[in-house]
Amino acid sequence: MSWLLFFRVFIVHCGLIDTLLGRREQQQQLVWLGVGGCRLSFSDTADAARDWGRIKRLSPAGVLYPESVDDIVSLVRTAGLSTSNLTVAAKGRGHSINGQAQAPEGIVIEMSTMRGIKVMPEGDADCPGPFVDAAGGELWIDVLKATLKEGLTPRSWTDYLYLSVGGTLSNAGISGQTFRYGPQINNVLQLEVVTGKGELVICSPSKQPELFFAVLGGLGQFGIITTARIVLESAPQQVRWIRAIYTDFQSFTRDQEMLISQPSTTETFDYVEGFVIINNDNPFNGWKSVPFAPEQLNRSMIPEDAGSVMYYIELTKGFDSIDIHAMEQKVEKMLAPLNYIQSLRFTTDVSYFQFLNRIHDVELSLSSHGLWDVPHPWLNLFIPRSSILEFNTKVFKQLINQDFSGPILVYPVNRDKWDNRASGVIPEESMFYLVAFLRNALPSSGPSLKSQMDDNSKILSMCHDISCKQYFPTYNNPAQWEQHFGSQWQNFVELKQTFDPHAILAPGQNIFQRNQILASPS
Repeated sequence: MSWLLFFRVFIVHCGLIDTLLGRREQQQQLVWLGVGGCRLSFSDTADAARDWGRIKRLSPAGVLYPESVDDIVSLVRTAGLSTSNLTVAAKGRGHSINGQAQAPEGIVIEMSTMRGIKVMPEGDADCPGPFVDAAGGELWIDVLKATLKEGLTPRSWTDYLYLSVGGTLSNAGISGQTFRYGPQINNVLQLEVVTGKGELVICSPSKQPELFFAVLGGLGQFGIITTARIVLESAPQQVRWIRAIYTDFQSFTRDQEMLISQPSTTETFDYVEGFVIINNDNPFNGWKSVPFAPEQLNRSMIPEDAGSVMYYIELTKGFDSIDIHAMEQKVEKMLAPLNYIQSLRFTTDVSYFQFLNRIHDVELSLSSHGLWDVPHPWLNLFIPRSSILEFNTKVFKQLINQDFSGPILVYPVNRDKWDNRASGVIPEESMFYLVAFLRNALPSSGPSLKSQMDDNSKILSMCHDISCKQYFPTYNNPAQWEQHFGSQWQNFVELKQTFDPHAILAPGQNIFQRNQILASPS
């Protein structure tokens, strides 16, 4: 099907009487499609050709700005009629690292126009507990603002809230609450999805469960999330926020594992994360970044036997203002078993909203210095617990040097908090660690982008021997993807055949090729 014919067919599906004149190459203006305002741009494609990583730039043929779910359905159905290699990718905030939300010479759907949040404090007949229905293009920060008006909040988060609902649910969505509630994909009650066949389906654990669990963590391969129903709970008013420094890695990991293994009660923390810091005064990833006020820590307070890297645990406990005295006693009791350096503990109290939105302050600061929109050669890994000590010795202590830029996260997660029916891939061990190298390639200082990517390659080479898995995975060929999915690969292929048999969706993931022959489901 030619581009001219494709767009004519798409116009019919959008309910238009107008026709487009000329081929795509001749279209340089914004075309309005349909009474509802469906827009397709042929020239305004720069934003869709780049992402957060700033590493790959893959230009689409056009960008769709849908006004309704019907516009997305029409586009996907029409793409399915094409005999060309036309593909479609849904883009939220474009926070991918390696072009995962791009569609070279295809159509990118700009999901930011798909808005809508409805909070149900009492639930309904089908879902008796509180929940929120959020459009796939909504940002988590706006979901939080809407639910807090009712004194409610989602239970599981990502560290950065200016991400789309559909985007994080297509991966997993993890943060320091994962040890209690599982990733965000474990806290979804229902989805509205446009499949690769152009079918609009409402699915849940009991209704169309195969599609529901395929889409959650499915890297956009099976459907586009247009609405998600998220479970809610009561929100605390304030948060006691604690950071405690360690020089010994075994003590650091042992304490984290103890904290996430306790039964969930009022005497357990709500959030647990860990970080690696460099033994210098860098305000972004040295010991100077740990206290809440810079004057709380200086070089003389750092132990003389501290190595090239140190570590700190970050913890929170939610409370209401009237409970502050009882909360303080409870927190001290909860901290007592930990083996951090007692003089290097830092505490502050902030609102619940301020804590969850903490990265936004960093964003504003870096943006003011032109250091936010730079290349981000991030590497996110799931490391089996049995290999984390070796990883510390070979990577944290050897590859991380004084000019390393960006934070390094390392914290454990319990496997039993993940629903094994979802598509996300994690290590087989009962406990594993999220390790995230959130590096920035600064324009005028520090290691080059190439050297940072070379470091990532070295780390990944070592990971082949310890059965780690990539989070936000990126691979170049089907054999690598098959190795990534392991025993789940055949099921993943069969789900693709069922819900997106022409491989129209999410081409930037580089898993399947448009119109390739897929094995039929058995």
